[in-house]
Amino acid sequence: MAGYFTNILSGTKSLLVGLSITQKEFFKKPVTLQYPWESLEMTPRYRGHIQLIKDPETGSHKCISCGMCQRGCPSNCITIHSEKQEGVKGKVLVKYELDFTKCSLCGQCIENCKPSAIEFSKEYNLASTRKEDFHYDLLKRLKEQK
Repeated sequence: MAGYFTNILSGTKSLLVGLSITQKEFFKKPVTLQYPWESLEMTPRYRGHIQLIKDPETGSHKCISCGMCQRGCPSNCITIHSEKQEGVKGKVLVKYELDFTKCSLCGQCIENCKPSAIEFSKEYNLASTRKEDFHYDLLKRLKEQK
């Protein structure tokens, strides 16, 4: 019979401890974000897909079409098309393509880029059911940002 009352007292104590924790937590501000309407600010070290950096002086990209990012990529997800144009010193970037389905976000392309023309983007809300939606023309995206 003594075990019966001991179980009732320990159960009551456990119930009161649980209720006191619930009461403390009930009045705290919730941590949950309402996702489609609210979003977190990405940390500076977040790695999204790569993007071209705009040169503030010229308003164009900084890429010199050297191809070091393409050669340094272990996933072969970067393709650069450049051509020699009359009256322009060096090659001119025509197309900069990224196949994000292959990218491993290793950062080799950014490390190999001597003019620092590419960086990781802060885009994180990339969801699609089509593979084609992850093939980016970064030069076209840079021009659309203007």
